[in-house]
Amino acid sequence: MENSPLRNAPHTAAAAISSNWDRAYPREQAAFPVHTLKQDKYFPPVGRIDGAAGDRNLVCSCPPLEAFEDNTAAFEN
Repeated sequence: MENSPLRNAPHTAAAAISSNWDRAYPREQAAFPVHTLKQDKYFPPVGRIDGAAGDRNLVCSCPPLEAFEDNTAAFEN
């Protein structure tokens, strides 16, 4: 089933409240798939990146560790 809450998870808060809801299942099922989540729910800030493949193969855009090495000498007295 391609258009299911599990396949399209995680649902962000912005997606759940958007007026452009084009999914085959209701918003409440997407936002609260389990009844107990209505008490304490964490909405992720982003959805999936390129499906499951992008979630497993993230690319770090951080500067290399060498960029931070020179800054430590200023704090050593």
